[in-house]
Amino acid sequence: MSAMQAAVTQLVPLAADTFDKNKVTPGLLGFIVFAALALGVWGLMKSMSKHMGRVDFEEAPEPAAASAAPAADATKA
Repeated sequence: MSAMQAAVTQLVPLAADTFDKNKVTPGLLGFIVFAALALGVWGLMKSMSKHMGRVDFEEAPEPAAASAAPAADATKA
């Protein structure tokens, strides 16, 4: 038996006394996954903000308003 197996077999009974089987927590792995997702979302939001800031366009006038204006000028004359 290796030293690692011997240490595990002696420490497991000690952990069983303090381990609550009704309490489940995500632990370190859950925190790391959550932090990676949060950093990814933050990076995507920064990128989207930068790209939306570069958008420059002029809105075209509505076709109904553009065609109604010349007709109104023609009736006044």
